[in-house]
Amino acid sequence: MNNTFIYACAGMKTDYTPVWIMRQAGRYLPEYRKIRAKVDFLTLCKTPELAAEVTVQPVDILGVDAAILFSDILIPIEKMGLKLKFYEKKGPKFSNPVRTQKDADRLKIINPDEDVPYVLETIRILCRGLKVPLIGFSGAPFTAATYMIEGGSSKNFLETKRIIYNDPQLYQSLMEKIAETTIAYLSAQIKAGAQAVQLFDSWAGALSPSDYETAAFPYAKKVIEALKPLSVPIIYFVNDCAGILSIASEAGADVMGVDWRIDMSEAVIKTHRHTIQGNLDPCVLFSTKGHIKETALEILKKAKAARAHIFNLGHGILPETPPENVKTLVEIVHEASAI
Repeated sequence: MNNTFIYACAGMKTDYTPVWIMRQAGRYLPEYRKIRAKVDFLTLCKTPELAAEVTVQPVDILGVDAAILFSDILIPIEKMGLKLKFYEKKGPKFSNPVRTQKDADRLKIINPDEDVPYVLETIRILCRGLKVPLIGFSGAPFTAATYMIEGGSSKNFLETKRIIYNDPQLYQSLMEKIAETTIAYLSAQIKAGAQAVQLFDSWAGALSPSDYETAAFPYAKKVIEALKPLSVPIIYFVNDCAGILSIASEAGADVMGVDWRIDMSEAVIKTHRHTIQGNLDPCVLFSTKGHIKETALEILKKAKAARAHIFNLGHGILPETPPENVKTLVEIVHEASAI
């Protein structure tokens, strides 16, 4: 087993900087598209053998140092009691979003063994054959709440903020249920064999620092604190983090994931007690090999001041990305960071 990623999570010295890519199992790979052509997205997520196969693909093709479970952050939310559909080019939609206290009251806290057994079986399959650590994941409570309230993705999160500002009791009751579901879900993933977990707070940057501190941070912290006794590394990825990273770093995660909108030197200062993960702009992978190398080397250089560094993009890889450029990036990071 190549445990370089796990060692870096713990802040230990490694022979090179480990690298994995957010959404590394996905549409940019022809091998993934071949499987996806046979089944719809939700079916793929809920079929353990297929989900395991696409999880392994980027490990074999790219040589990354960790695998991340192929699933979606909305899988446990669906089981809380919302009706989920994925639409091509439009993304996920919930037909019964949460807008009232009655809507929140009808939601349940999931039992992972009963509600999402296919996720746990995928993990068990993967742990029998993977040569690198497996990362489990979930949406952070605030990010999950935005989908549940908005009914899908959003540009301004108006309905979410309306509830935060005008109905704090509703918001709190919803967030408590989401946090408890997230704790149960990630705990089950760890018990099934996941060797690290990541909380995706993809929309936390939509909040002002003060709103983040009161409406998102406490619930992310609650999840992280509940998972600590399970003794696996916890990564907290906060997108668009420049204004809130200092606050987010107090949540207790072992690793802080950052996007590309903050200079790595500044990010290291704000996360001085943590391993840091990121922060390449996904669009850099559309440039020349020379530019990819130049940008990666700059990030590696600035990250040397961190407790440890895990190289990654600052958000998920884009579907149009040339796979050969991703492989080039992995090779550059491994070679340039080798002791």
